[in-house]
Amino acid sequence: MADHALTDVREDIANVSGLRTIATDLASDRKAFKNVSWGKAMMWIFLLSDTFIFSCFLIAYMTARMSTTVPWPNPSEVFSLTIGGTSLPLLLIAIMTFVLISSSGTMAMAVNFGYRHDRRKTAALMLATALLGATFVGMQAFEWTKLIHEGVRPWTNPWGAAQFGSTFFMITGFHGTHVTFGVIFLLILARKVWRGDFDTQRRGFFTSRKGRYESVEIMGLYWHFVDLVWVFIFALFYLW
Repeated sequence: MADHALTDVREDIANVSGLRTIATDLASDRKAFKNVSWGKAMMWIFLLSDTFIFSCFLIAYMTARMSTTVPWPNPSEVFSLTIGGTSLPLLLIAIMTFVLISSSGTMAMAVNFGYRHDRRKTAALMLATALLGATFVGMQAFEWTKLIHEGVRPWTNPWGAAQFGSTFFMITGFHGTHVTFGVIFLLILARKVWRGDFDTQRRGFFTSRKGRYESVEIMGLYWHFVDLVWVFIFALFYLW
């Protein structure tokens, strides 16, 4: 009887210790999340929801492409440019991709100089990122104009499956909208950085606590996400 009682006591102690361990782990997580700013947490939540949306779009595209009985257009033919009588497949797309990926580099450097409180270099690099983003959107508008002129519509296209037009315009248009909004916010934040709003804590939109360039980092999270999404679009639309 004494042995059974001792065993029960030991089990109770083990259970209590286990509960305390769980409580300690939860408390540690809660403390870690307390160090994350509200703006950064909300951006991560937004990016997570946007990931689901883009994933649904791309899965729908793959489903439409694999289920159609009509041949899918050849990307090398559809997205080719004719220069001097020579057809250059995917030339425009390669330049667009290079421009957008390069903008990730300038954005990363902007965040780095923001940490160093070098507002002039931070603002200059953010303006360079916005310029590259605007260049990308301009080339995408040229691509759309070219395809529309050649007869591509959301309901039909001259090269094959009708679903090509609807999926292409929907997905690339949705991504282009993200890039456009990103360019607008980059210009707004670059102006605030250049004026020193983050150093003087000047009142207004997107101004964080004095001496903190956190809004630049949050903008960087958004911009890198947009660039990453383009990698998947590039692989599925232009290389597949």
